[in-house]
Amino acid sequence: MPRSGPAPKDAVHHPIFARFYEKQSVAAEKLIAAYRRELLAGLSGRVIEIGAGNGLNFAHYPATVSEVVAIEPERHLRQLAVEAALRAEVPVDVVPGAAEALPVKSEAFDAAVFSLVLCSVRDVPRALSEARRVLRPGGDLRFFEHGRAPKGRAMVAFQRGLDATVWPRLFGGCHVGREPVVSLRDAGFEVAESREFLIPPSGLRLPTSYCVIGTARRQD
Repeated sequence: MPRSGPAPKDAVHHPIFARFYEKQSVAAEKLIAAYRRELLAGLSGRVIEIGAGNGLNFAHYPATVSEVVAIEPERHLRQLAVEAALRAEVPVDVVPGAAEALPVKSEAFDAAVFSLVLCSVRDVPRALSEARRVLRPGGDLRFFEHGRAPKGRAMVAFQRGLDATVWPRLFGGCHVGREPVVSLRDAGFEVAESREFLIPPSGLRLPTSYCVIGTARRQD
């Protein structure tokens, strides 16, 4: 597959949401940090993180990772990610770019990471095609995403309504009713393992509460 052309440096521009996300994500770390560690455990070699946000994953990469190339399209979040990279214990290079047009060579990475990103990319199939392109054959794709509630729940209809109206506009293009595991399989990945869970684990169910974490592999 030919390499896609690089995206503009600010392919995504959500300055108000980026500042909201900065504060909200840090506040949520007491719930999220353990999942970040689980997501990244056992990785090694060269890793591409697609949609790195403000770099909260960087502190959890194991020492077996030789390099992380972190792609982030939003300028404010990218600046925060650069600061987080300076504190990381593994080498992290923060690069502008979009998930749908990764500015890197094909088959250059041992693993790819999507962490709360597939909800907001503009073109999920294209983003996953790009992830497949840059992974070496047999490479792992680690994912931690929120998505659609289980079938039969009233929440599914509520999520669908939010996605069609106000939610993406208010929250930086985020969609609450996407199905990341289905999308991965449709893109030609083998989902080796996945686990569904709720955030928060008890109490009020939010449109973003339905999460999944797992590993998929590029198939030749």
